[in-house]
Amino acid sequence: MVRLIASLVGAAFVLVLGIALFGSVSGVITDPVAPSAESVAHKHPKELELASNGVFGKFDRRQLQRGFQVYKEVCSACHSLRLVSFRDLQKIGYSEPEVKAIANQWVIEQPTINPETGEAATRKNIPSDRFPSPFANEVAARGANNNALPPDLSLITKAREEGTAYVHSLLTGYTDQPAALLKQFPDIKTPEGLYYNPYFANLNIAMPPPITADDQVAYADGTKATKEQMSADVSAFLTWTAEPNLESRHAVGVASILFILVFCGLAWGAYQNVWRDVKH
Repeated sequence: MVRLIASLVGAAFVLVLGIALFGSVSGVITDPVAPSAESVAHKHPKELELASNGVFGKFDRRQLQRGFQVYKEVCSACHSLRLVSFRDLQKIGYSEPEVKAIANQWVIEQPTINPETGEAATRKNIPSDRFPSPFANEVAARGANNNALPPDLSLITKAREEGTAYVHSLLTGYTDQPAALLKQFPDIKTPEGLYYNPYFANLNIAMPPPITADDQVAYADGTKATKEQMSADVSAFLTWTAEPNLESRHAVGVASILFILVFCGLAWGAYQNVWRDVKH
């Protein structure tokens, strides 16, 4: 009797699930969801070829230094880099004296407390310091950016899908809102204070175009600073800040694969030697 009741309950449960599934599928077929502006206009990030791409990829130090220069002169006014220390710049080719000079001359100083008065104060940066935030707190950051909070860029290429390509596409993707899109979706006109960018999730972003013209930065190594070049360079730099040990990880991975291949070869040779006289 108990088994019969359990079977009936199970059959009823399966029947209810079947009815619900049929209703959902038939609803999608007969009344499909209307396309949204985001589904129509949102673009997939463009491919970005960097020296660090691939299993054998290594960072291009000159490009990383150019990217740091773009961050310093363009991005640092709004975006923090709180997980990176000044002394980490030695890993991308800066000497110790150069790092000391960069830290000392950084526009934003380190917040501290005056030991004599107990009041808030600032001091010059030293190499062991992390890059200071351009704003005292979140309230100040929002107040200076039309209530939008500029994200920290330390791990931005890890925090976004296809991060490096996404950053590059976003920086080069600002454009006027297409008339055809407005005609199809009259209610999605970009609001005042926002900017149309098809690589951003909802198409409208609070950040003004940071890279607006060629030669916005005068590269120390003489490279022509086109908008495309500056965007690629700062994307490469932010790839390094998110994964500074990428090269050693690649090296360990290659060494591990080679070890496994050699081990498999030795194991196969040992197998053949041990069992060569055994009839199968």
